[in-house]
Formats: sequence, structure tokens, C-alpha cells
Amino acid sequence: MNRFDQLKNLVIMAAADGRLTQSEIALLIDRCAELGLKESDLETAIDYALSDKPTLKLPTTKAEKEDLLTDLLRVMAADGELSEVEKRLFAVAAAKMSVSQADIEALIDRLVNPKGSKRTG
Repeated sequence: MNRFDQLKNLVIMAAADGRLTQSEIALLIDRCAELGLKESDLETAIDYALSDKPTLKLPTTKAEKEDLLTDLLRVMAADGELSEVEKRLFAVAAAKMSVSQADIEALIDRLVNPKGSKRTG
């Protein structure tokens, strides 16, 4: 999957709840720079996400799937609220990529506990 498609996916998630917050925009700007893309690419991605029928472009390799889901989770958490539409979009993306619940939980564990400690309970 190319970097621009990754950015478009992140903007789609950020805009899924109908608004782009300052914290989401800040995260998108940072991620855009990390991906080596320009501000104009972010503007184009925002226009696409706010269009009539934006769709996620899903990767095919395991590493790209994990990268996308990690980025989507970060965007979902950026504004401090997990909306139902964001949760549904994430669930559909994970399902379409055939990512198991166990793999999602492991991914969340790595994001929440980056030092490698396991979640209990």
C-alpha cells in the first residue's frame, strides 16, 4: 500500500465521527510528515475523506495490516473519545483484512503497554 493511501485511510477515520478535532489534525500532520508526504497531500486526503463516498484502501501484507490498524487506533484515540462509528469502521476494516480478535488484542496491548507488559483480566 502506498503512503498516500495510508494517509487517506487515517483521515477517513479521523473524519468518521463528523468532525476533525485539533488533536486529530495534529496527529495527521505529524503522520503526514513521518510518511514523507507534503501538506498538499494532507489537504487532498482531507478533501477525499469529506467527499460523498470515501473508502478505505486495505493492505494485503501482514505488516501493512498491522501498521494500518495501529495508525487507525491512534487516530481513534487522538481526541479522547471512541465514537461508535469509529469502532464500527475499525471492526469492518479488521474483518475485511481477516485480522483475528487475538491479533487485535495483541496490537492494543502493544500500544497501551509499549514496554511489553501483558494486560491482566
